[in-house]
Amino acid sequence: MAATSSIPAVVATPREGKFNKNAARRVRAAGKIPAVVYGAGQASVAVTVDPRIITKILHSDSGHNTIFDLDVAGAQVKAMVVDWQHDPVKGALLHIDLKRIAMDKAMQVSVPIQLIGVPLGVKAQGGILEHVLREVEVECLPSDIPGHLDVDVSALEINGSVHVSDLPHSAKIKFLSDESLTVAHVAAIKEEVVEPEAVDATAVPTEPEVAKKGKGEAEAAPDAKDAKADAKADDKAEKSDRKK
Repeated sequence: MAATSSIPAVVATPREGKFNKNAARRVRAAGKIPAVVYGAGQASVAVTVDPRIITKILHSDSGHNTIFDLDVAGAQVKAMVVDWQHDPVKGALLHIDLKRIAMDKAMQVSVPIQLIGVPLGVKAQGGILEHVLREVEVECLPSDIPGHLDVDVSALEINGSVHVSDLPHSAKIKFLSDESLTVAHVAAIKEEVVEPEAVDATAVPTEPEVAKKGKGEAEAAPDAKDAKADAKADDKAEKSDRKK
């Protein structure tokens, strides 16, 4: 059962006035947190509650499925925490939603799944256990809500798996989640294979054309100079012979 006897009754004090951010800050500065109570066919009521008791409820074995006594202005009802907000930096509770519970009416809740044991595929075969589905949707009377559902995974080998159908069932609980859904399985660790780069054996390294061209021009330059010098010398000699 989700109810926890060690949880004291939660006292909810009705709030009055404006319900804005400044009002919420003043509530928190006074050591309380703003909350709203609704459900069971009654009107919603804005209240303040002690965050320490709510934190204790959320960290109990049954967690948010815990059913506790809620005292609103002297009137006691059964209630559950159905939503809550935390400060993203400090982690402190900022706001909660409380739902009145009718103990004689079935309700839908999410129940955590706990894996029991170390799989054979992990211990002896080098696999890894992957917890795929962590909560399952069920419908039952509030007094029959389990704190969690346990499933033994000790016999799982490599590629073995457990499903919703393998969870403990009873006539008091109706499973709403698909029975074929995988809860957990043991997977083989894949080794990454790095293939060597393909090398073209027929490729022949070539010398850059720019270097060849530069070298050819450098070698050709002296020959052109020499040819011009020889031509000038021949002209000069010819003119000298004519004068004679």
